[in-house]
Amino acid sequence: MKLKKTISIFVPHSGCPNDCIFCNQKRITGVSTPVGPEEAENVIIESLKTIDADTEIEIAFFGGSFTAIEKERQKELLDVANKYKKEYNIKDIRISTRPDAIDEDIISFLKSSNVTIIELGVQSLDENVLAQSNRGHNSECVYRSSELILKNGFKLGLQMMLGLPGDSIEKVNYTADEFIRISPHFVRIYPVLVIKDTGLESLFKSKVYEPWSVEKTVEACKDIFLKFARNKIKVIRMGLQTTQDIMIGKDVVAGPFHPAIGELIYSMVYREIIEKMFIGKGIEEYKGKIVEINAPKSQISKISGNKKSNREYFKIRYGIDLKIVAVEKGMVLRIGDLKEDISFLA
Repeated sequence: MKLKKTISIFVPHSGCPNDCIFCNQKRITGVSTPVGPEEAENVIIESLKTIDADTEIEIAFFGGSFTAIEKERQKELLDVANKYKKEYNIKDIRISTRPDAIDEDIISFLKSSNVTIIELGVQSLDENVLAQSNRGHNSECVYRSSELILKNGFKLGLQMMLGLPGDSIEKVNYTADEFIRISPHFVRIYPVLVIKDTGLESLFKSKVYEPWSVEKTVEACKDIFLKFARNKIKVIRMGLQTTQDIMIGKDVVAGPFHPAIGELIYSMVYREIIEKMFIGKGIEEYKGKIVEINAPKSQISKISGNKKSNREYFKIRYGIDLKIVAVEKGMVLRIGDLKEDISFLA
């Protein structure tokens, strides 16, 4: 299998017609100055120096709303990407944009510019949540844009957020179910953090908004991750990437921040799967015993849990000592004569 590498070019807060209540792209991306073709080219050149020749590469424009910036600037940036697409092993060109910044003309332009992947920052499909978040569009344009992207042969990615103003577990699950109905190629899941210099910070400080806890967020993410996985929709990220500034006490004012939130979610995913296996067989049979689980080598740390949390959970709750034994092939969990196919998690 070929290695994959993304060359990320951040175009912070460009093209957005309004300020969403949760957003400060300059703090989230760590980029505060406008990015033009020269800067983009420098990022590509420096990145290519560190990438092996047989690697599958994509160039991705993140941040802001790419298709809402000036057409000439879009063209300049995509021209740079295409210059290197011809000379190097560049498989994909990816852009990230708003659902209301996609139409037939834009799609035609992106296709002629060799863009292959389009991500939409959807965040929620609940009308009240969209309004309270100052998104500036309704849910209808999400369905319309997604259909346009898919029927024109692009790969579609959808981004959702958990814990926006007016949000709930029910609304998050509704958005996830609608994503499944749209059938994107992949999704990103972002728990809402209160970032400095945002409308959400003002609401938080005035006690109008209360962020979700880490525990509530992890439980909700676990449920929607499993929904996506069982419907063969890949989840490519859960949570903002931690940086020197994206942490509590720096640019993050409040919210469910954890430096390893993805690990916490995976831990809960495997806890639920293993617990259901035990309960299905009759958990009394295993109490007070050392129980061997045969598992894929690549999944051992996730099964053990963040800081061995799953081992501790089964020991305290059921008196079961988990002994996790790595196997080289297959995506299957085995506990004695019990077997669970986990290939949907790959």
